[in-house]
Amino acid sequence: MRGVVMYKAGDVRVEERADPTVVEPTDAVIRLTATCVCGSDLWPYRGIEAVDHQVMGHEYVGVVEEVGAEVRTMKPGDFVVGSFVISDNTCEICRSGFHSKCVHAEFVSQIGTQAERARIPLADGTLVVTPGQPDADLVPSLLAASDVLGTGWFAADAAQAGPGKTVAVVGDGAVGLMAVLAARELGAERIIAMSRHPERQELARYYGATDIVEERGDAGVQRIKELTGGLGAHGVAEAVGTQESFMQAVGATRGGGHLGYVGVNHGVQIPGIELFFAGIHTLGGPAPVRRYLPDLIRRVWDRTIDPGRVFDLTLPLDQAAEGYRAMDERRATKVLLEL
Repeated sequence: MRGVVMYKAGDVRVEERADPTVVEPTDAVIRLTATCVCGSDLWPYRGIEAVDHQVMGHEYVGVVEEVGAEVRTMKPGDFVVGSFVISDNTCEICRSGFHSKCVHAEFVSQIGTQAERARIPLADGTLVVTPGQPDADLVPSLLAASDVLGTGWFAADAAQAGPGKTVAVVGDGAVGLMAVLAARELGAERIIAMSRHPERQELARYYGATDIVEERGDAGVQRIKELTGGLGAHGVAEAVGTQESFMQAVGATRGGGHLGYVGVNHGVQIPGIELFFAGIHTLGGPAPVRRYLPDLIRRVWDRTIDPGRVFDLTLPLDQAAEGYRAMDERRATKVLLEL
């Protein structure tokens, strides 16, 4: 099969990889319908994370081709959406809602779903079957649920978005935009999107942003406070992962407020004394997407949400290298790869 391999920073190739097969009785092999490039894939692409002939991809939807003898919730021919973290959905941690910390957790990035097919371990706990075969226009939105929608939803949930609340979103990439959508769906009264890019501002407003703040750092914090009577937002979703973005998110959260942080951080050093005196709740990390998948799939299937609009460039799998370049150069917010 064809699949994406990153040889080194900036060097992405599509080459022949071994076809997957069922290894464990709990496995499923799926033929991917669509996959995509994630913002977190840009860390190794830019040389910030080490990479050496790494298979790529962790977002995926597709059709089940084969299942192991112990798989009970799906059969060949079913269309499925999967989380970017493998989970059994039965351990004590999964039952508490934190599937990304399952005792059997494994990142799908080690499997590499920017490919034609993939073996998914613990299929019953990781994959969710859709109500039927989706219309083609629903595929991008279902794909978004595999990571960016679920991650943005976790950020907004952790920020306690809800009726009467003001939520600020730090980051205007795909996850940040999905956090805006999630905050709206969860009932937030006011949603402040922090963005300097006109096309992303437009999409943020489409997804529910009521205010746009272009300032960053201390100036961004000050602007949020001006918009909230000097108090700061009830909740803040941090979707970048840099030192500036994280501290901006801490500063923009009012005392007693909630910070949901989902940006994969690199080199972030949190001054303990600043966090101490901030007096806020914090929750974040790899999103437990599997917790949200049934609900998100239903919302997509019923066409009450349209997260697929976050994909602003679609390419065939063979042009994956161009997809990486487009996102690296900020010519695209998120790239969908068709198979």
